[in-house]
Amino acid sequence: MRIRTAAVATTAAAGALAALTAVPAQAAEYTSALKVSGIQYDAPGTDSNRCSGGNTHQEYLKIRNYSSSKTVNLRGYVVKDAAGNRFVFTANHYLQPGDHVKLRGGNGTDSEGNNVVYRDNCNFMWNNDKDTVYLYKPTGSRADVHAYTKRGSDPDGNGYVTFHK
Repeated sequence: MRIRTAAVATTAAAGALAALTAVPAQAAEYTSALKVSGIQYDAPGTDSNRCSGGNTHQEYLKIRNYSSSKTVNLRGYVVKDAAGNRFVFTANHYLQPGDHVKLRGGNGTDSEGNNVVYRDNCNFMWNNDKDTVYLYKPTGSRADVHAYTKRGSDPDGNGYVTFHK
């Protein structure tokens, strides 16, 4: 009788552990003022990563400061995708409470006034079918994460997904 009870308890504990580890990445909530609020993962038009005349600059990640009182400097924050492609904010870029920045592909001039930072890379970062977006604080701890699929996350099929409404 004891063996059976222990086996049932072990099976139940293993099932509970499996349920905890099976939580999708986007279900986690982090205590960060900065969060990914949306992604234009599929740039409008025919994909072309040419630096001149391509459309990588139309692919962007929107990061918002959800704090009601704290200004956040993006310097040192890291954005990654599931394949390990990454971008590090190396310059000071301040987001006031409620403000946002668009991290765009391609080349351009970063501007706090226009809320834009360019990756200075003409290759696409985000997959058109599915991907995972990771935002890390300068300390290395995770600030936010979201997985998306074209089929499951983008019902109107416009290539844009919103998070943290």
